[in-house]
Amino acid sequence: MLEEVERWLARRSWSATDRPLDQLLAAKRGAGTTVSVVLPALDEEATVGAIVATIRRELMSDAVPLVDELVVVDSGSTDRTAEVAAAAGARVVHRDEILPRLPALPGKGEVLWRSLLVTTGDVVCFVDADLKDFSADFVSGIVGPLLTDPDVHFVKAMYDRPLGEAPGQGGRVTELVARPLLNLHWPRLAGFVQPLGGEYAARRELLERLPFPVGYGVELGLLVDALHTVGLDALAQVDVGVRRHRHQDGRALGRMAAAIYRTAQLRLARGHLVRPVLTQFERTEEGFVPRTYAVDTEERPPMAEIPEYAQRHAA
Repeated sequence: MLEEVERWLARRSWSATDRPLDQLLAAKRGAGTTVSVVLPALDEEATVGAIVATIRRELMSDAVPLVDELVVVDSGSTDRTAEVAAAAGARVVHRDEILPRLPALPGKGEVLWRSLLVTTGDVVCFVDADLKDFSADFVSGIVGPLLTDPDVHFVKAMYDRPLGEAPGQGGRVTELVARPLLNLHWPRLAGFVQPLGGEYAARRELLERLPFPVGYGVELGLLVDALHTVGLDALAQVDVGVRRHRHQDGRALGRMAAAIYRTAQLRLARGHLVRPVLTQFERTEEGFVPRTYAVDTEERPPMAEIPEYAQRHAA
C-alpha cells in the first residue's frame, strides 16, 4: 500500500461513534447546512418502510433534526414500494417524473443522477432500499464528517458484509473485480473497504460536477471521478457496523461485474470501448444455453450542465 494511503487511512477513516449526534447537530446549526437522504428503490416493499421509519423517528424529530429531506425515488416498482415508503413518511417521486424531456434509462445510477433535481440539501446521502436491520448510523455516520470538517467532500460507509450466516463473505464483485481494478489502476483508492457500497454522502457542489454512469458502475465511477476532482484527502470512510441486504445470484453478479469493468475501462482510456455485451450460460433440459446481455454503456453528464438544474438554482 502506498504511504499516502496509509496516512489517509489513519486520517480519514472513522467510526460512526466518533461523532455523537449532539456534535453533529451543533455543527449543522452553526454552518446552516441542509441534509437530503435519497433511497433509490425498485421492488423493495419488504424493507423500504422500516428504513424510512427509522430515519424519520431517529433523525428527523424535533429533538434530532439532522435530516431535512427524505426522498424515495421509485425506478418502476411493480410491488407496493411507493405506497409503503409514503406511508412510512417519505416523499416518493417516480423516476419518470423527473426531467421528463429526457427518457429515463434503466439503472441505479440513472435514479441517483435524477435525484439531484428533486432534492435541495447541501449534503446528499444515498442509502440502498434493500437493507435489513437498518440502523440510523448508516446516515448519521456518513454525513458526520461532511458536517464537521469542511475539507471533506465525499464519504463512503464501510461495514462487514455477511453472506447468509457466513461472516465477511459478501461483496463478491468488490473482491473479484473492483478491488483488483482500484489497486492496479487507482492505487490511491486502495484504502476503501467498501468501494462499491451503496451508502455514501457527498456535498452537492461535488455531485453536480460529476458524470453518473447509469447502471451498476455508478459507485466506482463516482469514487474515481471524485478522487480526480477533489483529491484523496477530501475523501473519507466511516465504519457503520454490519450491512445485511438481499444478495443477487451469480449471473446477476456477472452482469454487474461487466458494467463495473466497462466503467473502469472508460476512465482508463477515455477512448475506444471493449465490445459492450456479456454472454453467460444457463443450463436447461437441452444443455447449456447462451444468454447475451448488453452492458451499460451510457453515462449522464454532470448535473450542472443540465439547463433545468441551472434554472432552479438561479431562481
